[in-house]
Amino acid sequence: MIMNANNLNHKHFICLNGEMLPAGEPSLMHTNRAFCYGDALFETMHANGTKLQFFPAHYSRLEKGMQKLKMEKNGLPDAGNLEALIVKLLNKNHLYKGVRVRLSVFRNTGGFYTPRNNLVSYLAETLPLPDDKYRLNEKGFKTAVFKELSKQADKLANLKTANSLLYISAGMFCKEAGIDDCFILNTEGRLIESVSSNLFLMKEGILLTPALDEGCVAGIMREQIIRIAAKEGLECRQSRISEEDLLSADECFLTNAIAGIRWVVAYRHKRYYSKTARMLVASLNREQFP
Repeated sequence: MIMNANNLNHKHFICLNGEMLPAGEPSLMHTNRAFCYGDALFETMHANGTKLQFFPAHYSRLEKGMQKLKMEKNGLPDAGNLEALIVKLLNKNHLYKGVRVRLSVFRNTGGFYTPRNNLVSYLAETLPLPDDKYRLNEKGFKTAVFKELSKQADKLANLKTANSLLYISAGMFCKEAGIDDCFILNTEGRLIESVSSNLFLMKEGILLTPALDEGCVAGIMREQIIRIAAKEGLECRQSRISEEDLLSADECFLTNAIAGIRWVVAYRHKRYYSKTARMLVASLNREQFP
C-alpha cells in the first residue's frame, strides 16, 4: 500500500474512508497495520460502466472475513452506501468501461502483534481493464504444480488477506519456469487453486472443483460458476482433487472475479479442450451484460 507519486496520474483518485484523494499523493502512514503485519482483507471486483459485478457477494464475503478476524464493522459503510461510494469513485476517475476495483479493509494503527483495538479503515482504488466483458483467453494456459510451499486448510484459508507470500512465491515460480499459471497444493498434497484463481476440471461429464474445506479461497467467481453450471444443466461436485484427476480430466479452467474464466491447454504431457469454458463464459456474459 505504498504509493509512488512519480508513477501515478495526479488526476486519478482513490477513496479512503469515504474521502476522495489524489492517487499520486501519500495517504497511508508507515505504521499502517496492513503494511506492518498484513492485518487486512481485500476484495477485487469487476466493474463495467458504473455497475459492479456481484457486489452483494463481495460484501458478504468481506463481512464474514471481518467477523473471523474480529474486525469491527463500525468503520465500514453498509453495502448500499459503500457501493455508491465506489460508483462515485469510478465517475470521478472517468472510468466507464471495464475496470478492476480493489477494496482493502485494514485494522486501524495501534499495538504490535496484538492490536490496540479492532476498528477499521477502508481504501478503494481503480484500474482500467483491456476488456469490458469477460473474455476467454484465445491461447490456453500452460501450467505446472507448485511444490515448494503448501497451504494449510485452516479457518483463514478461505479468506483473501493481505498476507500473500504463498501466492507471490508461486507467481515467481511461474515466471522462472516460463509458464502461465501453477497449481497450489494443500498440506495433504491435493490441488486446491492457482496463483490467483480457483480450479475447475471437467471429467466424464461432471464439473469438479476443490471443496472449501480443502483450503482454497472462497472465490466469488467460483461461487457464480457453480451456480451458472447448474443453470446450464451441468452437475458440479465440490470434492478432493488429486494430480491423477488433473491428468485424467477432459478440460481444466481457472476462475476469478476479474478475468472470469481462463482455460488451461496443458499440464505436463496432458492437453485439454475448452468447450465447457467457452459455454460458461458465454452464459456469464449473457447474464451480466445483457
